[in-house]
Amino acid sequence: MDLIDGMLARRTTNGPFRLDPVSREHQHLLMRVAQAAPSHFNSQPWRFVLIENPDTIAQVAAIAGQSMTELIEGGVFFERYRRYFRFTEKEMEERRDGIHIDHLPGPLKPFTRQVFSDAGLKLMRQLGVPKKLGEDNRKLVAGSPLLLAVLLDKGEYRPGELSGFYSVFGMGAAMENIWNAVGALGMGIQFVSTPMEIPRHWQAIQDLLRVPGDLELMAVYRLGYLPHDQARPSIDWSSRHRKRLDQFVYRDTCEQPERE
Repeated sequence: MDLIDGMLARRTTNGPFRLDPVSREHQHLLMRVAQAAPSHFNSQPWRFVLIENPDTIAQVAAIAGQSMTELIEGGVFFERYRRYFRFTEKEMEERRDGIHIDHLPGPLKPFTRQVFSDAGLKLMRQLGVPKKLGEDNRKLVAGSPLLLAVLLDKGEYRPGELSGFYSVFGMGAAMENIWNAVGALGMGIQFVSTPMEIPRHWQAIQDLLRVPGDLELMAVYRLGYLPHDQARPSIDWSSRHRKRLDQFVYRDTCEQPERE
């Protein structure tokens, strides 16, 4: 039951970590739980880079911050993910997916529902929100004592073939093991996603990590120990709702939703 309770209590960390280094013991334990994940024919296609070097973290942070600024400034972020934004608890309760935007800077609060419209984007530019969010993102990554890069072996990872699916499935299982384990260690984890949205920034991270030609960089995460009290970021959201069984589970065929 401890394992199940831990999985149900899983969180993503949107705020800062403590500055304490992540112990080598905990780093290796996370690698062991990743290693325990299932993979097709026990191929274990995943590879990991544990990043503690402050200069490297600072450079990844700068790329992440610049990526965020560009995505917000250009409206690309909102165009791609607008379908997941919820603005009221009622809307969240009905849909039970996406993210509830419930924390905004004071000047934007009167425009909550319009904040991601073209007019709202113009206002955010005028208020300097893209640069502020970019700097917030940079600080979050820069203040993380550990980054984790996840790669796949291209000998196994062949997109368009079944091996591509099997490799991504195995990587997902390995990362889910890590995600579920960090809570037991008093740690948090968050996906550093913005560089992936802009190809030149993602390439810059690959160059920084000296990724060889036989590996594919798939994702970067930030990890650290959780502080006792966390201030919320400038723009933040809640996403604890999950779909009801009848919204994602069927019985026998896809025509019969499962009931609670």
